[in-house]
Amino acid sequence: MPTRILPAGADPDAVRSLTTLLSQLPDAEPVPPVTDSTQLIDTLARLAAESVDELPEVVVVHERIGPVPALELIREVALRFPAVGVILVTTDAGPALFAAAMDSGARGLVGLPLAYEDLAHRVHAVAQWSSGVRRHLGHGGADVLSGPGGTVITVSGAKGGTGATTVAIQLALAAQASGRSTALADLDLQTGDVASFLDIQFRRSVADLAAIADISPRVLADAVYRHDTGLALLLAPGEGERGEEVTDRAVRQITQALRARYEVVVLDCGAQLTGATAAAVEGADTALLVTTPDVVAVRAAKRTVRMWDRLQIRKAEETTLVVNRYTRVTEIQPALIQRITGTALARTTVPAAFKELQGVVDAGRVHELDARSTVRQALWGLAGELGLAKPADGPAHRGGRQRGDRGAVGFRRRKE
Repeated sequence: MPTRILPAGADPDAVRSLTTLLSQLPDAEPVPPVTDSTQLIDTLARLAAESVDELPEVVVVHERIGPVPALELIREVALRFPAVGVILVTTDAGPALFAAAMDSGARGLVGLPLAYEDLAHRVHAVAQWSSGVRRHLGHGGADVLSGPGGTVITVSGAKGGTGATTVAIQLALAAQASGRSTALADLDLQTGDVASFLDIQFRRSVADLAAIADISPRVLADAVYRHDTGLALLLAPGEGERGEEVTDRAVRQITQALRARYEVVVLDCGAQLTGATAAAVEGADTALLVTTPDVVAVRAAKRTVRMWDRLQIRKAEETTLVVNRYTRVTEIQPALIQRITGTALARTTVPAAFKELQGVVDAGRVHELDARSTVRQALWGLAGELGLAKPADGPAHRGGRQRGDRGAVGFRRRKE
């Protein structure tokens, strides 16, 4: 059986040269190359969703890939697709980089310029390792490797005050109540209110994980607050200025660690776009944008969608709009908002019933919102629609990124 090899690199000449050399290897079957990190992850996820057997045995990552740096990309591939062997192609084949690559999960390193014998030897060894892993796991490993881990959903506000945090908390509570292990992370790094809404005082925050290169389960557990509801909470820093410590790179690593440990990961991204929130929205399975049905908020939603598209963070059609504080008599109806923004639209709308929320918000006990509340019923219905909890009537609405679409580049990189 031929060894399937997936080349990945942003430099067309380098990738062409690599593909040509790979095609000369015995029993090798190079597949069409991918040009950036997002396309690589999307391609592997799409193949894994069909079957583990559809995944290539070897992925060859050129050092000139982006927007995610090569070592971070290798770490993500190793975490999400552990039966795939990764080889790093680099001009620096010294011991320091070799050690860093191995720590990231690479199975081999090949120096540039490429030498046929060296590449052939390394590909053969990695292919044997990959085949051995798959034989060892057998049929019982298919469930483990067939997907990208837990589901990640981001909740962003079109502007401040649209209710993104309330939506994020209730979605997380609904997922947890349905029996799925759930984490809620507050990435509104300067003005995050999750701790206030749930009346929590905890000295650890997402900023404590920002400088850690390899987040182990124990390190993650130390930073997470276990709420009475069972939710795992990763809070925003108490000192807003510490939010600057949380970079796009840190958010990717934190998200990967949460995804590997929990079935559902909800990220409250607030209303301000930073490198951290851009990385979260870019890598999410589903991105929600919360707006209210008024002119100012709808204009802000349109502005946000256009900005995400310009920065190649997320396409409009990959974003799901949630209309909050909806009434039947409002002049701007959800269908009109959808046409204005060009996004997908959640079937569930959240009614304008702040009186139901006021008491629990003021007490910091949002998790105790009455089950008969129309707001809670709507938001838990939304969780079912998104597939986070027991689905509501009708087919689940995913509203997520279509696997294989053109990927996005990081906000910080674009800004530079």
